[in-house]
Amino acid sequence: MSAPFDPNSMRIGDAERESAIRALNDHYAAGRLALDEFEERVGRASAGQTLPELGALFADLPAPHPAFLAPPVPPLGSMPPTATFGPPSGPHAFPAPPPHVGPPSGPHGYPTTRYGPPQPVGYDPGAPWGRDPLTGQPLSEKSKIVAGILQLFLGYFGIGRFYTGHTVLGVLQLVTCGGFGIWSLVDGVVLLVNGGTDAQGRKLRD
Repeated sequence: MSAPFDPNSMRIGDAERESAIRALNDHYAAGRLALDEFEERVGRASAGQTLPELGALFADLPAPHPAFLAPPVPPLGSMPPTATFGPPSGPHAFPAPPPHVGPPSGPHGYPTTRYGPPQPVGYDPGAPWGRDPLTGQPLSEKSKIVAGILQLFLGYFGIGRFYTGHTVLGVLQLVTCGGFGIWSLVDGVVLLVNGGTDAQGRKLRD
């Protein structure tokens, strides 16, 4: 007779480790983790073997969490019925509301006021950070200056590449100590001078 399934023994792979490291990088960039805490948790995530080991890294952190740590959604048939409420009926029912009355019109009518944050002139909702003047493609929300500085000072841990979304490059730099310091240094200078792209292929903004 086989033993019952224990979710705490479920093993993980590289995809889950990379997702956890990417989430830890977001918390580090937001200032929720000090550098030594970030390094220690990244090391634990790289060596983790089971889901509980990765889940413990986010026990004291708010969202974002890796998607695979989210609790499973129960199937539709197992959810309890939801009570529905409709309008009262019977002798004590409320009367129907009066028809909608719009703002007065005529020479003394009141102007209609629209509320909401004003949009700047020329704002493009499809490219909030602007567009590349050569290709017309939307620019990334990631900054080449921030990416370059992170690579120069924290390239041993691949932080600049985690910032741009290139997780595989970040992990390679992490396990090689930034290519013994040479790769991360050159990468940081290239990012500062020439820029680059994010994980979606969008050009880094200035």
